[in-house]
Amino acid sequence: MKFVAFERAKQGTGASRRLRITGRTPGIVYGGAAEPQLVELDHNALWHALKKEAFHSSVLEMEVAGQVSKVLLRDVQMHPFRQLVLHIDFQRVDAKTRLNKKVPVHFKGEEESDAVKLDHNLVNHVTTELELNSLPADLPEFIEVDLSGLKNNGTVTLNDIKLPKGVKWVSHGRKAPVLASATAPVVEEEVAPVAAAPAAPAKGKGKK
Repeated sequence: MKFVAFERAKQGTGASRRLRITGRTPGIVYGGAAEPQLVELDHNALWHALKKEAFHSSVLEMEVAGQVSKVLLRDVQMHPFRQLVLHIDFQRVDAKTRLNKKVPVHFKGEEESDAVKLDHNLVNHVTTELELNSLPADLPEFIEVDLSGLKNNGTVTLNDIKLPKGVKWVSHGRKAPVLASATAPVVEEEVAPVAAAPAAPAKGKGKK
């Protein structure tokens, strides 16, 4: 995914505020052998780009003054209640250096699984993103998980799927996570109606 940024000369709170008034968002690009670079982006174009999943999870092509470089989105600062991007950070990408990046998990096939079709299970998507380690060229935009083989009360873990070639999961010492699980629906037992007690005879209506 490609986007355009512009060189930014001034920095500081006042300069950033004036920049936002003109419809631009201040940012910075850091990492690699080069010095950090101040940039600015068109706010409307950035706002729409941030709505796209790939802008958050994939290696991006940033064009500044006609030169294109590979970067990753690292941080976005949003206004607490306005639809306004206050600042954005990018990290330069070295094609020969492995990197860590969180990517979304996409699920498919659950409606065709026995768990859903035969046993009417409810499927819970437990893990929605994975932190992966790879070379920039091997980084996938997302990981697709096929749930068509899911059985009654079954689970799918990271060990049950195959990651793309050259891609590793960053475990941080944890066991392979559960990606999705199937749960049988709770059957409510019918409560038998309680028979009404016979009415007591009315007092004072006996024979004299």
